[in-house]
Amino acid sequence: MVLRRARGLVLRLVRRRSPAIVAGLALAAPAAWLEFGARTGAWWADGLALVLGATGAALIWTGVTGLKADWVDEETEN
Repeated sequence: MVLRRARGLVLRLVRRRSPAIVAGLALAAPAAWLEFGARTGAWWADGLALVLGATGAALIWTGVTGLKADWVDEETEN
């Protein structure tokens, strides 16, 4: 149930460009700090930075480029 609600939240977030960019920056900034600035040697910090950075980059990219269709109908293409 919690995963379905989280998925729905993310899907609603990517529909709106400005909040997607803000959320992406909010995730990517700590990820960059964990990766490049933090002095931790913990294995989980590297994984957390990777997940946060990838999610943040995906949200930023979706906010900048907008949503694309999953398919293109050949009948309506022309």
